[in-house]
Amino acid sequence: MAESAAQTPGGNPAQPSQRKGEQAGGASIYLPQRIAGLKDIACNLWWSWYPAARGLFKYIDRTLWRNTNHNPVKLLALCRPGRLDAVAKDPTFLQWYDAVVGDFDRYMSPEKTWFKTAHPARKEVVAYLSAEFGVHNSLPIYSGGLGVLTGDHCKAASDLGVPLVGVGFMYPQGYVKQRIGIEGWQQNYFEFIDWSTSPVMPARLPDGARCVLRLSLGTWPLHIGVWNVQVGRVPLFLMDTNVEGNDAADREISGRLYGGDRIMRLRQEIVLGIGGVRILQALGVDAQIFHANEGHAAFLMIERIYELIQQGKTFEEARKTVAETTVFTTHTPVPAGHDVFPEELVAEYFRSYWQAFGLDQDQFLRLGRTPGASGWNMTALALRLAGRRNGVSRRNGQVCRQMWQPLWPDKSVDDVPITHVTNGVHLATWVKQTVASMYDHHLGKEWRERQDDRLFWRKVHHIPDEEFWNIHMRAKRELINLVRQSIRERWMRDRIDATQVIAGGALLDPEALTIGFARRFAGYKRATLIFRDIERLKKTLMDPWRPVQILFAGKAHPADENGKRIIQQVYQLARDVGFGGHIAFIEDYDMHKARYFVQGCDLWLNNPLFPMEACGTSGQKAAVNGVPSLSVLDGWWEEGYNRENGWAPPEASDLPPEKHDEVDAKALYDLLEEKIVPLFFDRAPNDVPVGWVRIMKEAVASSAPLFCANRMVKEYVDRLYFPAPEPQAVPSGAEALEPPTPT
Repeated sequence: MAESAAQTPGGNPAQPSQRKGEQAGGASIYLPQRIAGLKDIACNLWWSWYPAARGLFKYIDRTLWRNTNHNPVKLLALCRPGRLDAVAKDPTFLQWYDAVVGDFDRYMSPEKTWFKTAHPARKEVVAYLSAEFGVHNSLPIYSGGLGVLTGDHCKAASDLGVPLVGVGFMYPQGYVKQRIGIEGWQQNYFEFIDWSTSPVMPARLPDGARCVLRLSLGTWPLHIGVWNVQVGRVPLFLMDTNVEGNDAADREISGRLYGGDRIMRLRQEIVLGIGGVRILQALGVDAQIFHANEGHAAFLMIERIYELIQQGKTFEEARKTVAETTVFTTHTPVPAGHDVFPEELVAEYFRSYWQAFGLDQDQFLRLGRTPGASGWNMTALALRLAGRRNGVSRRNGQVCRQMWQPLWPDKSVDDVPITHVTNGVHLATWVKQTVASMYDHHLGKEWRERQDDRLFWRKVHHIPDEEFWNIHMRAKRELINLVRQSIRERWMRDRIDATQVIAGGALLDPEALTIGFARRFAGYKRATLIFRDIERLKKTLMDPWRPVQILFAGKAHPADENGKRIIQQVYQLARDVGFGGHIAFIEDYDMHKARYFVQGCDLWLNNPLFPMEACGTSGQKAAVNGVPSLSVLDGWWEEGYNRENGWAPPEASDLPPEKHDEVDAKALYDLLEEKIVPLFFDRAPNDVPVGWVRIMKEAVASSAPLFCANRMVKEYVDRLYFPAPEPQAVPSGAEALEPPTPT
């Protein structure tokens, strides 16, 4: 059981451990008094979605800003004192600085927010637990779409004034970095993050002491350090096991995102769920609503039931309370996304729990079982104990109900109590600054507050075609410049082969129709579907009058050999002289590159195997920048496509699986050849593709209000965090929650 919090093994008040990064966010920074407020802004990731603040740091030293991966804490730590003295006397900079500081102070001390207006009586705090948080590329503790979604969720909650706190991990090695060898194989490597120059500070207990928890389960003691990252108004608490008192193996629990074997993964999830609940208590955060993002955090429900029993509730009372105050979101139908652990391994850690619950071992283990399968399934556990459950798109909700119906054998698929909240994207993060300025001019600056107003966004169609197109072309040139700069640096640093330089995008043409495919490389995402008929594709790409090029990017999980083979296939084709540089693979995809991709491509390609796509937020990010999608009708596109904002091949869901690739590939070729390419190159006298721009505008007008993070978070608040009372269905297997009848 988790023991007394916030103390060292000897029982003394928690003291800082002696390790690199203890002074995270506390690097020695010289700042003239006149601009001392820069550090407060640098240590709050609010700056990452506020253009004026980003511009302020860039103004100090543009080259250093780029070389520090856009990390303002590191920039201030490395900047020459003379330069800081100079800007502290620069009237232009000071006027800019004062305006940003004023905006920051007003943001952090709001008099009125959406939440205060919509829910004035609500005082409850929502705890949002996730294994990864993608807030900004300078804080690389995310792997991809799931992490970026959590970051967008926190940012939107901050903007709306929702009383939310995030809980996750501080991974000193972050997620895998990617290099592609000459043979096309993904090479994995990890870099230690220098926390001393990151916006990460030690979390403090109410008495000011450093927060270090002692967690003990069975014979396994563990110490957890806690750090704080401020995301606007939302605090994000990150747990770290690389602290004094832990052996070498336990120090690695928080070492890497999704790393290690089954034992390591189980321990990570114990720390996330049980440790996450404990640190909030220790820090004095009175969270009453808990949101488990994926099954990784499901142990929080076990912990909360235990604590309520310790407070005097019966088991059934505790179970009911936890169900009524817990939201669980499941994100994928892919089996690999649902952790399953051997029951005997789980039993090693939880003996004291089932005894406190009044259950025997088998009854307890039934909480994590799925009918017809072996092992302890974290998603099944979460579905049984959470009272509010959701998928992440309308289609995904349907898939989840069908997938998990065996837990409710007395219900039809349609009646399975899993709803959906379609994912959304944080517009201030993902809309390009020049595009945002265009919206300011033509829609009015109130578009930021009216993000989910569908009628308001129809005004996009009144923006002059030429202006809309020219701003997009600027974004496209910036994307190609980024790609060329990246491959130039790789060539100079590693002396790579000339064919690798070409495969990395050195020959990209800013006038060609540019298709983007950027996401995690997994088999069901079918990155190579477009190559099913090589000769037919070559004719489309190599047409001298209407050239087309495809940019690929994304990582395979370090342990996913099939994903790596898919990357290898794409890379070898990118090196093929027969494609003449019209295919490129951009390595080490991250949030920084993602912004350029979704803003600068002409068309966003998404062709997962139906119905395996949970949502697909990258297409939403592209759409709000005016980049239409060519996507199968799965995930968000099934509810976003309106026949005027992009393209979709006919559904092939009624075909046998072995026929899907053949039919879908043919449909892609047909759409490209007959509709997409001709429309893109059908130009007015001013070289503007009027028909294409019309679709770009409709992509914005139809997608921004429906798929913004503000709409998403409001929906979570109104429907799941604070819904009107309604009876909750209990899934099969929950009878194990009932204490045994006394004999």
